[in-house]
Order: sequence, then C-alpha cells, then structure tokens
Amino acid sequence: MRIICWNINGIRAIDKKGLFEWFMFEQPDILCVQEIKALSEQFPPHLRNTPEYYVYIASAERKGYSGVATYTKIKPQSIETEFGIEKFDIEGRILITEYSQFI
Repeated sequence: MRIICWNINGIRAIDKKGLFEWFMFEQPDILCVQEIKALSEQFPPHLRNTPEYYVYIASAERKGYSGVATYTKIKPQSIETEFGIEKFDIEGRILITEYSQFI
C-alpha cells in the first residue's frame, strides 16, 4: 500500500503547477493533502471528481484558510471530520478515514 501525505499550501495554486498530472502518474492508494485553502465547491472539477478515487474534503469555515482532503482508492468504513470541539472543528483540520486494517 502506498500512502502519500503532503502540505500543498493551496489546492488551486498547486493544481496550476501540475498536481493532477503528478497525482495520476503516481497513483497512490491514498493521498492526504493539507492546507487546501478552498471550499469543496472551489475545487477544480477534476480534483473534486477524480477517476478511481473516493474524495473527501474537510474545508475550513473561513474561506481561503486551512482545510484537508483525502483521495483514496479504498472506500473507508467510516469518515470523521470533527474533534467535537467547535473552535477546532470550524478550521477544517481533521479528516479521519477508517479502514478494516488501519485508521
């Protein structure tokens, strides 16, 4: 299994630099990206509906701030996007995907 984790500092900015092409070339089983700095609806369509991947996005309440996303070829058993503490949850800093063998 190949898992890649990357602080991208803005999904739209890094997409202009070839993120999607790199991603399709590498084909990790799971790609976790941080600091997406976009709401789900602001994602380029090819990154919101990526072939062969389930896409999960936890955006910050504040536009252009923090946020995380997970791309996974394996459908998770469950997904969590909150700690249960509102002042942290509104920042879009957590996305937990649970699988049969790991979390």
